[in-house]
Amino acid sequence: MKRETFDRIELLVGDITRQRVDAIVNAANRSLLGGGGVDGAIHRAAGRRLVEECRTLGGCETGDAKITAGYELAAKHVIHTVGPVYHGRPDDPKLLASCYRTSLELARGHGLSSVAFPAISCGVYGYPVEEASRIAIDTVRDFLAVNDLPEKVLFVLFSEDFFEIYREYLRQVTT
Repeated sequence: MKRETFDRIELLVGDITRQRVDAIVNAANRSLLGGGGVDGAIHRAAGRRLVEECRTLGGCETGDAKITAGYELAAKHVIHTVGPVYHGRPDDPKLLASCYRTSLELARGHGLSSVAFPAISCGVYGYPVEEASRIAIDTVRDFLAVNDLPEKVLFVLFSEDFFEIYREYLRQVTT
């Protein structure tokens, strides 16, 4: 398994549903009731109680985040965030950055020390991974620079190509 650490940020190629962290972040749709990609995998791995709790949340707006229990996952919690569908609009980067920031704020507010993120909006939502990785890394680094929690942030990437893009950018900004 590919893995590399940059201070409080760790990159790895793997399955986010298997991460033993305080919270994994779900790249959810606005209903929060499951879907394809990472969202569907998290819902399947967590079991039916996750969708039952999500029904009580009333959905989630793009750029916002909500937290639930992790149920049958290795993670204690799931932070659901709704990334933008990429259209190249001026709001797309702001909404994507908001996904990471609001997720980290929820983690800090719940006293969570470790959080794992997927590449939000880079699947069927079509966000170009090079641009999305920079927004993700810059937002997380800015947050960690002024907050003690979470102590560790993982980017759990599903392909070696994504891993290399994230690693290259992290090497540029941490040297």
